[in-house]
Parts: sequence; structure tokens; C-alpha cells
Amino acid sequence: MLAYILNISGWLLLPFMDGIAKYLSSEIHFIQVVWGRYFFMLLVSFPLAFIFFRKEISFPKTISVQLFRSFFLFLSTVFFFYAISVITLAEALTLAFISPIIVTILSIFYLKEKVGIHRWTAVLIGFFGVMIIIRPGFIEINFASFSAIAAGISYAFYIIYTRKLSFTDSAVVTLLFTGIVGCIFISLIVPFYWINLDLRQLLLLISLASIGTLGHFLIILSLRLGEASKLAPLGYFEISTNILVGYAFFGDLPDIWIYLGLSLIVFSGIYIFIRERREIKKTNYFF
Repeated sequence: MLAYILNISGWLLLPFMDGIAKYLSSEIHFIQVVWGRYFFMLLVSFPLAFIFFRKEISFPKTISVQLFRSFFLFLSTVFFFYAISVITLAEALTLAFISPIIVTILSIFYLKEKVGIHRWTAVLIGFFGVMIIIRPGFIEINFASFSAIAAGISYAFYIIYTRKLSFTDSAVVTLLFTGIVGCIFISLIVPFYWINLDLRQLLLLISLASIGTLGHFLIILSLRLGEASKLAPLGYFEISTNILVGYAFFGDLPDIWIYLGLSLIVFSGIYIFIRERREIKKTNYFF
């Protein structure tokens, strides 16, 4: 139960980070926005970690897995931030929603998880809802669209490696290591795109990083408590906040197709939750 609450909460927070990133991308280069996401993530994470989670901080036990995880999140961030700087939040996110299906497939091979017909059905129903929203043939396929898809694939690998780390390193270590690696990568690139920031832009970057840090930390914790393939459909909940942010800040008013697709997406998450609850009750019955 707690895994689902943490996972959904994390997904509902992330669109606010994306909304700030899209807004800033109209003023500064998206690479500088990515830099702010990682740099200020570290400034926010380290003090909180040492104050509240000092006992959990240690040197990573699985450096190679941590590096792969951090690299895939970095790739996903770069791809997605570029996409939202060109196309709408809704378009970018729906194209990136290929990730839950990729997670379900990868979890079979990388995590040795058993995926039954019910979870496959839930993921496919959610993806069908995404297809209703984007209505293939109506969205112009350009480099930004492919970048959004690449972001989804990269994020699927990130989730898989996060699941691998949930058995070894703490969530705090994982979060800090991700920030360090991402900050190193982006710091090598950002000097070529740097412009001076005013106070407002600086505060927005700090807010962006703080929201992203909290959202990803909640997702990391949820993956310690539940299987990646069972939690994968819940990622579709992100689109509900995405639609609200798009409408409130960018004037993107959802039409009937978006509401229809969203209904299917939410249904998929609720369905997987009900299936999990039934499995728990059956297990407890025999004990």
C-alpha cells in the first residue's frame, strides 16, 4: 500500500518541474535548464541528507550499477527537456509514456520478475489511453518528438537500475550519486550555452530542482517496497498533473479526447492496485 502512495505522489509532483523547465526554456537554453536541475539538486539534497539521513549515507556498494542508472536518468532529462522546449508538455509526456511498457518487458529479463496477463493488460490499457490523447497522425513527427520517445526509453532503463539498487544502496545514497554524476556530465557541456541569470530565473531553477528531487526520492522509496512491473502503470498518473500545469501556465485546454484517454490511463493504475490487493489477501488467507 505504501509503495503505491509514494509512487503516485512522486509522479504527480514531477510535472511541476517540467512546467518550470518549459517556461525557462523560452528564456535560456535548455542545456542550462538541465544544469540547474542537477546543480541545485545537489545543493538541496546534501544538507537534507546529512540532517535527516546521516546514518544511511555511505559509499555506494555497486558503483557500476549506480553509474548506469545515473547516466540513463541524465539522458532522459536531456532528451525530455529538449522536447518540451519545442513541443507542448502533453505531447512530450505522452510520447515519453512508452517507458512503462519498456519497464515491464525489461523487468522480465533484468529483474527476473513474473509478469502475468493482468499486469500486461493494465499497461496496454494505459498505453491505449495515451494513443487516444496523441491521436497518431495529428501530431507532427519531428526531432523533438523522437527526443521525447528517447526520453521514455532512457527512463525505462533508469527505473530498472533503480530497482536493482533498491536491494543494496539506500535511497539517499542513490539520489546523491545520481546528482553528482549528472552534474559532472552537464557541467562539461553547459559552458558552451551559458548566459547570466537574473534573480527570478535563479529562484525558478532552485524550485525546479527541489521539486524534481522530492519527486524522484519518493519514486526511489516506492521501488524498494514494490516490484517495478507492478508500479509501472502508476506512472500514467503523471499526465493528470501534466494537463493541469499545461492549462494553468501555458493555456493548453484539454479536449474530449484527452479526458477519454486520461480515464483509461487512471483506470489502468487503479486496476493494477486492485489486483495487487487481491494477491495480498490470498497470501494472508493461507497464513
